[in-house]
Amino acid sequence: MSSIIAAGQGQLGVTIENGIGTIRVYSETATFIELCILNSDDPRTVAASVELQAGADHIWSGSHPKLIAGAKYALRADGPDGPRDGFNNALFLIDPYARGVIRESAREYHCQVIASDFDWQGVEKPNTALEQTIIYEAHPRGLTRGNQDLPDELRGTYAALGHHSTIAHLKNIGVTAVELLPIHMFISEPRLMNMGLINYWGYNTINFFMPHPRYASRNAIQAGPTAIIDELKTSIRELHRNGIEVILDVVYNHTAEGGGGGLTYSFRGLDNSNYYRQDDNGHYHDTTGCGNSLNFANPQVVALTIESLRYWTEEMQVDGFRFDLATTLARDASNTFDPGHPLLRAIVDDPIFANSKMIMEPWDVGLGGWQTGNFPDRFAEWNDRYRDSIRKFWLSDVANARNSGQHWNGVADLATRLSGSRDIIDGPSGPLGGVNFITAHDGFCLRDLVSYDTKHNQVNGESNRDGTNGNHSFNHGHEGAGAPQEVRVARRKAARNLMATMMFSAGIPMVTAGDERLKTQNGNNNAYCQDTVLSWVNWDLEQHEIEFEETFAYLTKLRHGNPVLRPKAFGDFNIASGDQDLVKWYNADGEIMTGEDWQNTECRTISRFTEHLLPDGGKNAMLLVIHGAETAQVVRLPEGLGADDFELLWNSADEVPPAEMAKFSAGAEITMSHTSIQLFRAV
Repeated sequence: MSSIIAAGQGQLGVTIENGIGTIRVYSETATFIELCILNSDDPRTVAASVELQAGADHIWSGSHPKLIAGAKYALRADGPDGPRDGFNNALFLIDPYARGVIRESAREYHCQVIASDFDWQGVEKPNTALEQTIIYEAHPRGLTRGNQDLPDELRGTYAALGHHSTIAHLKNIGVTAVELLPIHMFISEPRLMNMGLINYWGYNTINFFMPHPRYASRNAIQAGPTAIIDELKTSIRELHRNGIEVILDVVYNHTAEGGGGGLTYSFRGLDNSNYYRQDDNGHYHDTTGCGNSLNFANPQVVALTIESLRYWTEEMQVDGFRFDLATTLARDASNTFDPGHPLLRAIVDDPIFANSKMIMEPWDVGLGGWQTGNFPDRFAEWNDRYRDSIRKFWLSDVANARNSGQHWNGVADLATRLSGSRDIIDGPSGPLGGVNFITAHDGFCLRDLVSYDTKHNQVNGESNRDGTNGNHSFNHGHEGAGAPQEVRVARRKAARNLMATMMFSAGIPMVTAGDERLKTQNGNNNAYCQDTVLSWVNWDLEQHEIEFEETFAYLTKLRHGNPVLRPKAFGDFNIASGDQDLVKWYNADGEIMTGEDWQNTECRTISRFTEHLLPDGGKNAMLLVIHGAETAQVVRLPEGLGADDFELLWNSADEVPPAEMAKFSAGAEITMSHTSIQLFRAV
C-alpha cells in the first residue's frame, strides 16, 4: 500500500491527512514564510501559495489540497536584516525535511512530495555481529565506475552497487559491510567548479534525506526522486539478500551553504541565526574547516539529525552510520565537547537504532577537537592512533633504520594496537569500541603508502599545498612508479604486512575500496576533487594485483574462521574464560617478554599466543610472529602452551596464500625473512 513518508516526529516537513497536505517549518527569526506549490511542467513558476502561520516552539505551518504525492514545492522566507541573518524573499528554499529534491540549475532547487511504495520482498537486515564485521569503505560511484562487467548505463550508479558482479566481488574478498562515502544530496563548492573540478567525495551536504541524484542511472534521474530512491533501495535489498550490510558516511556537522559570503539554499534562508553557530557580529564558529558548523546546542538541529537517521534506518533500511567530524555534533552551548550531549543520548536511547552500527570520527578541527576514546560506549570510534602506530612500525621506523641504523620504536606500541588499544578505548565494548584502519578515503591509498615518501597532489589545483604531510609512508628507495623489481617486491610485502596486521588485530577492521587489489592514485593523498580513473577502483588487474586480492581474501577467511583473531573482549595474561581470551607475549628466544624487551626500541620481533574457548569446550589457539627489521631473524617457537605443534597458515614473505601447511614442533627454530609476519595454528 502506498503511503506518504512521515516527516520529523510526525510534525516537520510534509504530512498528508485526509487528502490534504500540511507542511511544518522551523524558524525562530523569520517574520514571513510562504509555501510555494510549483507548476509541474515549469517548476520555476508558482501554481499556488500559502502563507504559513507561526505557532508554538517556532514551528510555522500551512496546508493545501495540492500538496500531495508528486507535488513540487519550495519555501520562501523573509525576516530581519541583522548581522546574523540571511533572509532573501526572492529565493526558492529547500525544505530541510524534504524527502525529494530536484536540481534545476546550479542555483535552482525545488522539493517533491514522495510516496513510499517499495517491495522489500521479505529481505531483512543481516545484523552482523560487531566481532564478525569487516568494513569496506567505498565511494558509491568510484567502486563500480571501472567495472567492465557492468552495462555501460549502470557503471558508477546506485544500481551497480546491487549488481551481481559487485556483490560477487564483495563476497569473494570477505567483507561484511559496505561503508558508502556520503550519499546525502550535496553540492560542489564554487571554487572547485571554477577550476573545472567537482567535490567527488561528497562532504558538502545540502539535504539530509534525498539520495544524491548524480549517482543514479540516467533513467532514474529522468524519472525523478522516487525512481532514484527506489534504485538505491533495490541495491540495499540485494546487498542484504547476500548478507552484506550498508553503512552510510553522514555529514551532519556542516552544510554546503558555507561561511560568510556563501550561497543560500535552505537553512541560511530560513533561520541562519539558529541553524549555525555564530557570534553577535555574524562570524561563523567553524569547527569543521568548511565555513560553517551546525549549532547542536539547538534542540531543533538535534531533532533534524535524529529524524534523518530514523528515515535512513527505517525507510531506506541502512544498517548504520559513520559520523563525519563527530566532535562538532556533541558540542554544547559553549561550543565544548560533551560526551553526554543530547544528540548522543537520543541515539543511545532510541530503540529504532538498537541494532544499528554507530561509528564516530572522533575529532574535528576546533579547540579540544580530538576526542578519540571519549564518546559513549554505544559508539565505535575511528582509531587514528592505530593507523599511525602500524604505519610507523612497518614503514617510517624501517625507513629510519635504513637511513640512520636505528628504529624509532620497538614492539610495545604495536602490541597495544594488536590488543585493541585499551590505552585509548577502554569500555564495556572492549576492543569492538574501536575501528582499526591503515588507510581511508582521506590520505594515501595502500599502494601509495608503500611507494611514496611525499604527497603528489598537483592535479588538485592547489600547488601541492593540500593534503596531510604526516603520512608515515616509505617509498622503499624509489619515489613512485618505475621502481626496480626488488623495490616492487619489498613494497608488496610491506602492503601484506600492513593488511595482515589489521586483520589479526582486536577491533573492527576497515579496508578502503581498491586496497584489496593495490590500486594507486599516483601519490595523490587528497583526491577529494578527482572523479577520474585516478580515484576509481581498478577492475583491469595485473597479475600482482590479482595475487594481492587473493591474499586479502585469504586473510579475511582466516579472520572469519578463527574467533581467536576477532576477540569480543580484551585478553587476559593468565587464562581463557568466557569471552576473554588468553594472551601471552614472547620474544625471539621463545621466552616471555621482559620489561627490558618492552622498552628496547631495537626489539623488533615479537610473538603473540592467543587462545579462545569454543562453545563445545574446544580451543582455538594461534601464534602470530612479527619481525619488523630488514634483517633475517631466527625465532624459537614457545613451549609449555599445551600445543605439540604449530601449523603455518600464512607467511607474508609469500606472494600468494600457501598451497600446503607446514608443521613445526613447539620449541623449534624458524627463520623470519626481513620485515615479515607468520601466522600459526596451535595443534
